[in-house]
Amino acid sequence: MTLEIEITPELEQQLQQAAEKAGVTPDAYIVRLLQQNLKPTHSLPENEVELLQRIDRSLSHIEWQRYSDLLSKRDAQTLTPTEHNELIAVSEQIELANAHRIEALGELSRIRNTSINDLIAELGLGQIVYA
Repeated sequence: MTLEIEITPELEQQLQQAAEKAGVTPDAYIVRLLQQNLKPTHSLPENEVELLQRIDRSLSHIEWQRYSDLLSKRDAQTLTPTEHNELIAVSEQIELANAHRIEALGELSRIRNTSINDLIAELGLGQIVYA
């Protein structure tokens, strides 16, 4: 297959230098880069995919921002009764999501025969800060 692409002169120069440094032609260098970056992805069993999706569920950025705003108002003691009820509802939603997340982490750790702490580290789920 032949593929023609337009690149900037600067990128072309970088490509030629990198290919020369690697001791190959620019075409061979591009093919190598594509092969490295387009390797077939390892597919996971469907049950693990579903558990990972449950672990990944969260509030949207807008919802986290609203929650943060409500917490700030609570701390400043300027929360209205309606906002107080909203804060309680969002807090309960977060707690429920976290409970489901922990349940899914436990199930996935059993499937993978690893500890929850090791799974958390593997998934990069350390402390998450929402600001």
